[in-house]
Parts: sequence; C-alpha cells; structure tokens
Amino acid sequence: MRIAIVGTGALGGWYAGLLAEAGHEVHCLARSDHEVISRDGLMLRHEGTQRVVRVASATAEAAQIGPCDLVVVTIKSTSNEALPSLVGPLLGKQTLVVTLQNGMGNVEALAQLLPAERIVAGLCFVCINRLAPAVIDTTLAGYVRMAAAEGPVNPAVRKCVEVFATAGVDCQAEASLEAVLWKKLCWNIPFNGLSIAGGGVTTDLILADPALNERAYLLMKEVQAAAVAHGHGFEDSHIKRQFVVTVGMGPYRPSSLIDFLEGREVEVNGIWGEPLRRGLAAGVAMPETQRLVGDIKARLAARK
Repeated sequence: MRIAIVGTGALGGWYAGLLAEAGHEVHCLARSDHEVISRDGLMLRHEGTQRVVRVASATAEAAQIGPCDLVVVTIKSTSNEALPSLVGPLLGKQTLVVTLQNGMGNVEALAQLLPAERIVAGLCFVCINRLAPAVIDTTLAGYVRMAAAEGPVNPAVRKCVEVFATAGVDCQAEASLEAVLWKKLCWNIPFNGLSIAGGGVTTDLILADPALNERAYLLMKEVQAAAVAHGHGFEDSHIKRQFVVTVGMGPYRPSSLIDFLEGREVEVNGIWGEPLRRGLAAGVAMPETQRLVGDIKARLAARK
C-alpha cells in the first residue's frame, strides 16, 4: 500500500518504520524531522537492539506526497485544526484514514474531511519516545486496538488491522470505539494528568507517592463510572491491570508530561476536557477529574 504518516514523531516514527519494513511504500509528513529522515532514515530502538529503516520519502508538505491508500494520523489533537491542510492533499476517492491520537474528538474532526465509513480509530497501549530527530525508542511495543468511527467492525477496520498485524503489530478489531476510548482513558487521564499536576513527575514516582497513587485510583473509578453511564463499562480487573502495567514501565514520561516540560501545548481538551464533559452530561459525579483539570490548568498558567 501507499501509506502516509501524518506526524512522524514517536508514535508515527515507530509505525512508519514497521510498515516500511513490511514492504509498504511509506511517506512521512514531519514538521521538523523530515530532512533527518530523508538523509539518515528512521532509527528504531527496542530492548537493546537498534536498526535503521528507510522510507519512500519524508517532507513537511502534504502536497508533495499526494493521494495515498492509507493515511495514519499521529499528530497531537491540539493540532486538529490543521487536519484539512495536512490530510486533505493525501485523500483519494478510496483512501482509508486511521487516527492513532489520544483522547476524544479526533474522529469527529476527521469526519469533516471524508466519509465516516473510511475512518478508523486506533488506540495504542504502548511506551514509545522520540529521543532525538528520527530516533525512536520503544520500551513497550504493547498493542493496538482498532474500531470503526461509527457502528460495528467494517471493511475499513478489517483492512487496517490486517495492514498493522502483518507488519508485526499486536493489532485487533474492537466492536465499539467508545468502549476502547474509555478503557484507554483509564490510564491516560490519571497518569498523563498526575505527571503534570504532581509537578513534573514520571510514572514510577506517581506509584511511589501514596497520595498520588490514591488519586490515580479514584480517577480510574470515575472513568469507569462514566463508561458505565455510556453503556461501555469495564471490570475492576482493567483498573488493576493499569497499575501492573505501569510498574513495568519504570520511570516513564507520559506524552503530556513531555509536552508540558518542553513548553508545548498540552492536549487538555482531548484527554481530560471532553471525557469530563461527556461524563457530567451523563449524570456522573467526577470531582477528582474536575480537580485534576484545575491542577493541570494551574500548572500550565504558572509555566507561562
């Protein structure tokens, strides 16, 4: 397939490399790393190994790539207003688009550009960092779960799962996008949020701090309650698993913490604001989430 990666940072760089290794014609749309990717390729590091992967092209201009069979969107949701210029030139009449972005509202943004039946949402349960331009380090390759933008599993979902699975990704289809979104938020809301609210701390320090650890649990229970209210409840075992998995991450820096420390815009609305709005609209009390949003906004205001 002719594939475009929109946003070749940590997540985009990792999957660009895997898809290129699988034999696809991969084109990277990268704001700052395109020259390095073109010259040196992508350096993929995982479990003490490293390898260089070459892609078909890397550029900062979507028009230089043109229409593709598949577009993989990995930019931060804070840049969704740029989707028409970033994704529009990549679309043909049959192009499929899969968003691997965090939070809620991304599918709705893409639906302004193409029919919903050609949009797939993927949720990545991974630990991936960009250490330097075009250098991607993966401490937990994890898994990806994909669902249709609307309705049950459809041909677009099946095709995207096939493409990623044959590239070596643990990728499976899910019947409900919203169900997977709430499950992913069960980790993202507490750990991305508390890493900022706690003063710029890694996940191991959140786990080691009794107060932050307790806040993480209470936040997960609120996410669970919101999911139940929307008809997509998950078991307590999923909450327990979030803590177990996080222990294995070691001193991990969540993506929102990296954005915060490097002075970039943080995905406040997508990761916390929209889920909070949906929970409250369903009649769920979410005081811990409201408190967390306030703490994050205060940290961001102090940073300025």
